[in-house]
Amino acid sequence: MGSYRNYPTIVYENLKQMYHASAETYGEKTLFMQKEGGEYKSYSFRQYAEEVDALGTALCARGLKGKRVIVSGENGYDWVRSYMAVICGVGVVVPVDKEIPAEEIANIARESEAAAILYSEKLSAKVEALDEGVARLPFSSLPALIEQGKKLIEEGDRTYLDAEIDPNAMSSLLFTSGTTGVSKGVMLSHRNICFNLSEMCQMLYIDDKDVFLSVLPIHHAYECTCGFLCQVYRGSTVAFSEGLRHITRNMQEVHPTMILCVPLLLETMYNKVWANIRKQGMEGKVKAAIKMTNAIPSAKLRLAAKRRVFAQIHKSFGGKLRIMISGGAAVDPKIMQGLRDLGIAAYQGYGLTECAPLAALNRDTFYNDGSAGMATPNALLDVYDVQGDGTGEIRYKGDNIMLGYYKQPEMTAEVIRDGWFYTGDLGYLDKDGFLFITGRKKNVIVTSNGKNIFPEELETYLGRTPYVAESVVVGYMNPKKKDYDIVAIIRPDLDRMVEDFGADYTRDQLETELKKALSEVNGIVQSYKRIETFVIRDEEFPKNTSRKIKRAGIADSAFSAYQKKMGL
Repeated sequence: MGSYRNYPTIVYENLKQMYHASAETYGEKTLFMQKEGGEYKSYSFRQYAEEVDALGTALCARGLKGKRVIVSGENGYDWVRSYMAVICGVGVVVPVDKEIPAEEIANIARESEAAAILYSEKLSAKVEALDEGVARLPFSSLPALIEQGKKLIEEGDRTYLDAEIDPNAMSSLLFTSGTTGVSKGVMLSHRNICFNLSEMCQMLYIDDKDVFLSVLPIHHAYECTCGFLCQVYRGSTVAFSEGLRHITRNMQEVHPTMILCVPLLLETMYNKVWANIRKQGMEGKVKAAIKMTNAIPSAKLRLAAKRRVFAQIHKSFGGKLRIMISGGAAVDPKIMQGLRDLGIAAYQGYGLTECAPLAALNRDTFYNDGSAGMATPNALLDVYDVQGDGTGEIRYKGDNIMLGYYKQPEMTAEVIRDGWFYTGDLGYLDKDGFLFITGRKKNVIVTSNGKNIFPEELETYLGRTPYVAESVVVGYMNPKKKDYDIVAIIRPDLDRMVEDFGADYTRDQLETELKKALSEVNGIVQSYKRIETFVIRDEEFPKNTSRKIKRAGIADSAFSAYQKKMGL
């Protein structure tokens, strides 16, 4: 077991206690930065706390005390003050994805028994589908509500300020988008979230000098806890990105030190760096510089040297980026090491909405690039029902485990047993306690001789080959051999093909490169896991807003192409 230390943290009883403590400590320091009128405008810790208190007071005065309130809209200052106001004394906050259809928002409103919705004007058409009993409060109404709340507080209204918060009661209700189209309401408490904040910050050092660029959807537990609440907790700054297309420009404007990513974003940014290096004919020089700086024994001096040597690359990220944190799926360890070679630390974590969301994380002082991380300091990770290949179902125990699924006690009882949350993910722990995820129980392909094949493992390997943008591995029953053919449905990386072979590359060239990809993967896995063939998919796979592929229906859509290719 390696040596490491946990950074000291405070565990607050609730989020109201937390944001008031931060306002007292950091005062006029910038908490949020948001683009307004073409320039970034700053909002301080003190201003935020005062406006949250005022908004909460006004919402209570509107009869929403103890009610469920939906919050939906773009990442921004209106969203974060709406969320905090509701969860810290009004009632239960229901964060909802701004991208879902109007009918689904209406269904969530009915299912959650929402009394009101705080929303961005861009959602006005969708909000029309809500039942008439749901109060509509657009973000444009917030300034007036805040002024009303300030006046009520001056007149002695302490309904919100003195509201008692039960740390163990449902305070947040998140409806998971999932990858199968099935939505579940996850009930979280203040204790769940506050515990998670403390655990994360014991493993990665974050302080009041850090600036986070907020890119991922904030309604999701990952960005909400780790990219918003964490910064309020640690005295950092959150700068809201204008969107994925504007990340490069926004990084130049706010000079972030940290970014939360999903693998696709991290890999895209890394690949663009190397594409630019190759375009300038600097590949040999950069690799030589990496080798030279990697030879420096002191980690601190090595990092300082890399920041000097690769100053131009760092400048493209804003000049101050020190950490990228990835979650949601596995990242190629070579890319993690590649970023570190350039002087940017990258770490993976593992989370689920049901864990608010963090269950495992790589420490900044002790990490394994191929792993999803280790158990957080005051929680337990375990692998249950271990099979012959050493893998089993991952289970977790900690104070961040959800209260349960909303109105679904039977489903709750299936996943929470004896204090353990059974994740449905499969994997193993190594001797140092690092977690390796091999797949989902529901996606496993069981061969005729009882061997388990995890599609995610093969997809990860395929994703590390040059010309595969993304893939889904499926099993088709081959009637001739009375067993499954393992087939990769591949969306090729056509930009990389153009870069390497020119715009006039042929279909035969593409097929040849994809065959090489299969051969490479088949050369490193056990014989029973080998991929029989592939089917090319021209369009991007359907994804949820967390950028996870929706697997439902994909196998069916490629079945006829598989049959044709196999002569069935």
